[in-house]
Amino acid sequence: MSENLHPGQPSSMASGKGPFAPTTASLGLTPTAKVDIPITAVFLLLFLLGAVAHMTIFQLNKKKGHKFIMSGLMFGFCMSRLATCSLRIAWSTHPQHIPLAIAASVFVSAGVVLLFIINIIFTQRILRATHPHFGWHRALSLAFKIYYATIVLTLFMLITCTVQSFYTQNHNTRRIDRDVQLYGGTYFAVTAFFPIPALILGYAFPRTTRVEKFGQGRFRSKIIVLLTGATLLTLGASFRAGTAIKTPRQRNNPAWYHSKACFYIFDFTIEILVIYLYAAVRVDRRFHIPNGSHGPGDYSGANNQRKDDFELEHQRPTRSEDFSSDDLMD
Repeated sequence: MSENLHPGQPSSMASGKGPFAPTTASLGLTPTAKVDIPITAVFLLLFLLGAVAHMTIFQLNKKKGHKFIMSGLMFGFCMSRLATCSLRIAWSTHPQHIPLAIAASVFVSAGVVLLFIINIIFTQRILRATHPHFGWHRALSLAFKIYYATIVLTLFMLITCTVQSFYTQNHNTRRIDRDVQLYGGTYFAVTAFFPIPALILGYAFPRTTRVEKFGQGRFRSKIIVLLTGATLLTLGASFRAGTAIKTPRQRNNPAWYHSKACFYIFDFTIEILVIYLYAAVRVDRRFHIPNGSHGPGDYSGANNQRKDDFELEHQRPTRSEDFSSDDLMD
């Protein structure tokens, strides 16, 4: 997860108590004040602006009675990245401080999961619009809930094993920790990729009903926006998973994919692009659905129309409506 700290420096190594400095290189290497502080400060500002943008959108919509939770989630993601950047800057000024390295590594891995979940929610809404009866089926709804639960559980496992790997020198325990980390990285890469095949399969199967369009903008534009975001996140997650699977290298002999450039491009840059894309195209309008939607017909408003027609048809006339003006003239 985090790159090696220089051996022999921490007193914990001599005492036999953790945390211990890692012995292998990882993505981003150990940050240095001269290189990493200016770069990380720029990303900190960009994430701050992203947080302001999405919270502003969330509050404006809330005043209109339009609750779009994903704007709040993107605000939360940006705030987590502010913490990540702050920890990386602090780590660069104290490169031998292992607890800072642990915290920075955990935040780098954990934050992006929110974007994966947002894309899955968007995917579920599109599937329910294109195949209402299938998309709203209880079995599929349950499958999505289980999927969300496995994402959270995988994240907890990844965090636990990452922290534990700094506090043990037992080879078997470290092997298990690495296996769990590889599983977590691969699982999240698949999660990032999930919207792409799901949307393709959704369009490949013939529809039995018309598309229940929701939100603003063309339905095709929603697909393009989601595919773009999913592709970018898949690129970053796949790069992280692929480099982690490769044979570990010593900290004094890192590979090209361990470089700081790769770290900032495949982590922060991709995330900034997605956050700003979703703010620019106003996903809060494009992916908004009517409040209380729980079945076929709710997205398009057909159920509400049928309900209004039913109530109008069975509405009993008031006392003054029992007679028309012609009746009075007679």
